[in-house]
Amino acid sequence: MFQNPFSFEGRIRRTEFGITFILYWIASVLLNVFVESAPFIVIVVVIPLSWLCLAQGAKRCHDLGNSGWYQLIPFYFLWLIFADSVPGSNEYGPNPKGIS
Repeated sequence: MFQNPFSFEGRIRRTEFGITFILYWIASVLLNVFVESAPFIVIVVVIPLSWLCLAQGAKRCHDLGNSGWYQLIPFYFLWLIFADSVPGSNEYGPNPKGIS
């Protein structure tokens, strides 16, 4: 879990995507608390966090057999959280569950 989290290649399971999603929202809440006292830190933290979320979202889209651009569809993240992966390998790599 969390191997090459900033890469846009490969596939990930729902669990890894869900954990990333939760950690992103926790970090967002914490950043909102500290935004007034240290605005520069917010910029330094938001850029890598956004990259991480986009990369993980793209890999989850790949797990469903779709392009990473699908994550830009409004509310598609709900499908990413709840949909099961495509069984077996696809053009984006082997199934992360190890199921053929």
